[in-house]
Amino acid sequence: MLNRGLTLALFFLAIFLLSTPWAGSLQEAQEDRVPAYHAGPPAKDAKLPAILGRDQLWGENDQYPFQSRAYELAAKIPEVLYQQPCYCFCDRMGHRSLHSCFENVHGAECSTCLKELYFSYSEHKKGKTAKQIREAIIRGEWKQVDLQVAAYTN
Repeated sequence: MLNRGLTLALFFLAIFLLSTPWAGSLQEAQEDRVPAYHAGPPAKDAKLPAILGRDQLWGENDQYPFQSRAYELAAKIPEVLYQQPCYCFCDRMGHRSLHSCFENVHGAECSTCLKELYFSYSEHKKGKTAKQIREAIIRGEWKQVDLQVAAYTN
């Protein structure tokens, strides 16, 4: 009887602690941070990991034109992507920049990565520097990208 009461008390204490306002603020602080990126281009002699080829996508990773097209565009601007953060916070799983997302199928599976890629490509085509693109990504400008339209970007 005492063990059951103690177990219930601990259970309710845990629920209370997890539901308090300050518990949520820790998550908000994490989401306010800028994810990992490289402040400058890779060294001249550095070889970046390859962007996954369009032909390496299959199944649900290649259902929509915006998925495979993204990998074509990513291969055109690897140094730009190398210098961008990724707001899906995949740096928690070891990614170092937006470039990492397109080294495998993660980029095809994530709307955040896809939108940031299309935004980066579009801004690069307008003559923006990687730093200017990064500043705009940090401001959240990538969120306005419509993937259905972006797939037809030249």
